[in-house]
Amino acid sequence: MTDIFIEGGRALLGGEILETSVQIAGSKISAVESGHGRGSLGIDARDLLVLPGIVDLHGDAFERQIMPRPGVDFPVDVALVDSDQQAIGNGITTVFHATTWSWEPGLRSAENARDLLKAIETLRPQLVADTRFHLRHETYNLDAETEIEQWLSDGRIDLFAFNDHMDSTIASLAKPQKRNRMVERTGLSSDAFDSLVERVVSRSDAVPASIARLARAARDANVRMLSHDDDSPEMRKAFRAQGVGIAEFPVNEETAREAAEGGDFIVFGAPNVVRGGSHTGWTKAADMIAKGLCSVLASDYYYPAPLLAAFRLAAEGVLPLTEAWDLISAAPARGAGLTDRGVLAEGRRADIILVDDEVPLRPRIVAVIAAGRLVHLTDANRLNPYAAISRKAVAAA
Repeated sequence: MTDIFIEGGRALLGGEILETSVQIAGSKISAVESGHGRGSLGIDARDLLVLPGIVDLHGDAFERQIMPRPGVDFPVDVALVDSDQQAIGNGITTVFHATTWSWEPGLRSAENARDLLKAIETLRPQLVADTRFHLRHETYNLDAETEIEQWLSDGRIDLFAFNDHMDSTIASLAKPQKRNRMVERTGLSSDAFDSLVERVVSRSDAVPASIARLARAARDANVRMLSHDDDSPEMRKAFRAQGVGIAEFPVNEETAREAAEGGDFIVFGAPNVVRGGSHTGWTKAADMIAKGLCSVLASDYYYPAPLLAAFRLAAEGVLPLTEAWDLISAAPARGAGLTDRGVLAEGRRADIILVDDEVPLRPRIVAVIAAGRLVHLTDANRLNPYAAISRKAVAAA
């Protein structure tokens, strides 16, 4: 570890942005102060924002590294290393890889879920971002229940989500473009895919009891749970009653309002904010944020989105940057139960990003520090490899 002294930046501290310095010792922040300090590595942060690292509860963009085109696969370890570099380069210092285990073969199969989990566990020591496993369980995938219960018991799952895409799957069967994408993803013939869907749907009566058993297993393992695409207040209430405290992408305002009134965390996609609306035509995230019906933004399918979304919310007057940043750092940390990160404060994990905000709506990552290590830098002129001493202090002397 190298002790680092960040000097002269505009740091997000306690809901305010103040010019100060930040001292890092080992993997933690050792001091936040306006005076001078010393470190074996200094970083000149003049004209830059100094912000807590982004915590991403739901990102599945890594799927594109695994299968960049339908039927074109690359090794999981190669894909994860590439995804790690992309996440860090976009300021994401804690990443939950949202891995879907479905009843489908192919990209979202049992084999792929097992390979991803094993790869994350094996590669974790060499990955730069704090990399965690978010299992997205398709509730009709009844055959997976026993194995998932064991994973929960063994502490291998960091977040556990209940997904149900069966209605949309059935609806897509009549839409040639969507149908072809689904079939290509599985590697099955069209007729074989239809037969598989029919067999899975025939077991629908067993789904509610399976959800209840898995929710109990997650509670017993103290694993935070999410429900995906809740479409009614009743659905949100039912999941909350089983200890599912995070509503992920509620599809309408009524459901989001029920989540807010129940004290749940509410996750929307940062790409929704950046693009000005949902690509599915559902809830507009910026509107939900303005109404206090969103507490977390996630990268979803695009790693640059959280950073861009926070600055867009500020530029459009939806939220000040201090509050917009909470949506992508402190709040998701709270939602995941991670009390050691998400804010700049003494004793907290030193996950810090330096951002050039000169060009409106186009923030640029200059440096990323993850667990006290400088892991990404775009401007070497800002480095002082020797003892970093405040220029203000030198001038005063």
